[in-house]
Amino acid sequence: MKINSLSETAVTITLGEVISMDMHREVMRFCAFLQESAAEELVELVPGYSSVTVFVSVEFYRRHRSLKEYFSGICAQYRPEEKHELPLNTRTVDIPVDYSGEDLEEVARHAGLSVGETVDIHSKADYVVAMIGFRPGFPYLLGLDPRLSMPRRSTPRVRVPKGAVAIGGQQTGIYPGESPGGWHIIGYTAEELFDVNRNPPNLLQVGDTVRFRAL
Repeated sequence: MKINSLSETAVTITLGEVISMDMHREVMRFCAFLQESAAEELVELVPGYSSVTVFVSVEFYRRHRSLKEYFSGICAQYRPEEKHELPLNTRTVDIPVDYSGEDLEEVARHAGLSVGETVDIHSKADYVVAMIGFRPGFPYLLGLDPRLSMPRRSTPRVRVPKGAVAIGGQQTGIYPGESPGGWHIIGYTAEELFDVNRNPPNLLQVGDTVRFRAL
């Protein structure tokens, strides 16, 4: 494990370098371990693909000072073979999608499939929210069929519309608002991924299952 200090009250603990469902499960088990071992110190845990960012209180800093040293001791007690079960989200969220994205035909050609086959494959899979990042509400989803995997665009777009459903590498995701982006747009959804007036603001949470429904 690697422990990198972000500030006096935050560290990132990296468990590996791969993006996979197995690594996602390991990250979630590690989150459960941290909750069991250091619950009174934690303010928030933010899971990534292969890491966890840990936020603690100012009071913690006043007591311990060295966040990196403290969590080095905690991490030394972690045993991957011990299955720490985190109460994962069990929600399945249906996302209706208009598969009319400007890159859909390109994705189909790259996969050697028809447009209809591409839509069918993408919409029939179950995806797991591995992390939220890039911008508020953006879900990184595991579960993309390998046939649809393709490199990011060589030239990113300056403007990707809100609600764009896209593919980048081995991942698929949804842009919660207009922004630059280098993923291939295959469709659009009208679902509100991020709303500051909603509690919680993010429509999707880490651990949720997402199913796309073709309109």
